[in-house]
Amino acid sequence: MNIQYRDLSVQNPTLKQELLEAVDRVLSHGRVILGPEVEQFEREIASICQKKYAVGVNSGTDALYLALRSLGIGQGDEVITTPLSWIATTNAIALCGATPVFIDIAEDLNLNAELLEEAITPRTKAILPVHYGGHLCDVNRIMEIAHRHNVAVVEDAAQAFGAHLNGRTAGSFGLVNCFSMNPMKVFSAYGEAGAVLTNDDKIYQRLCSLRYAGTVNKEDCHEPSLNGRIDTIQAAMLLVNLKYLTGVIERRREIARFYTEALRNVVVCPEEGPGFYDVYYVYVIVAEKRNELQEYLRRRGIETKIHHPILMPYHTAYRCLPKPNIPVAERLVDRILSVPNHEKMAQAEVEYVAECVKDFYGAV
Repeated sequence: MNIQYRDLSVQNPTLKQELLEAVDRVLSHGRVILGPEVEQFEREIASICQKKYAVGVNSGTDALYLALRSLGIGQGDEVITTPLSWIATTNAIALCGATPVFIDIAEDLNLNAELLEEAITPRTKAILPVHYGGHLCDVNRIMEIAHRHNVAVVEDAAQAFGAHLNGRTAGSFGLVNCFSMNPMKVFSAYGEAGAVLTNDDKIYQRLCSLRYAGTVNKEDCHEPSLNGRIDTIQAAMLLVNLKYLTGVIERRREIARFYTEALRNVVVCPEEGPGFYDVYYVYVIVAEKRNELQEYLRRRGIETKIHHPILMPYHTAYRCLPKPNIPVAERLVDRILSVPNHEKMAQAEVEYVAECVKDFYGAV
């Protein structure tokens, strides 16, 4: 077999036709920047995430950067975050002029909330947790600590749209909440897209200004910013994909259940605890001899990924920062491996992946 890690092609003819019709409507009305589909997209996302406002932006990276800017975070401030995420999380902090502060992760690959309080200083202005892989972090504990210390929480829910904890959805917890909808995500666009959510009127107004080069009424620039606007075509196609999202998530959850049952005694599988509903942006196993396993699967026609092989504080750009104490992250980053789990996989392909992993370890 030849199994891709992700298949970004549109194979469903009904979906493809709906997408083409959505694009045609945008081309016909001509409002290609912040058109009516953007407004509808923002209303629907805000409703799903139980927030008053959503602001569509052109990437998840912009969502994080503009979220931090909307809180006035800048030079001399500190933002506490996880070391295990795509580098955009740290870049957003640094581009605001603030200093990222890394604390270790727990065994679920998310920020360890029990280490938060010792990292908070008078300079701490925000905590930026990431729901790694589509599994919510210990967000209630994070919120409780942040509230006690009067620190804002900026929720990086880029990988977790549709996930929830005890019925409360990802992107509903923080003061400001960020999503990425790039093509790799479970809820995906056909290019770059993102969204920022909040309940705060002033933050919302500032976000709208910041995504439009810092202008008010699209004319007078009140503070320097960048073009962070979402394209109407992406919003229109996202609205189509939103109709199919439940099925996409359920198929990924089916694949996850199969993998976990087949591999629980072979590798460490992700655990979905009581009250959690995970969307499996990635299905990450923790495996001994990870590199050898990855090469073995490659030879068997299975593409895998490592998310993310370089911990954020160890990227060249951030080696100037004090070395963090992150032994769990350092241990796990050498063992994590994401196996194919996209919704287009046939069941025979899912079974083949599991059998190959078992074969590598000589499991029966």
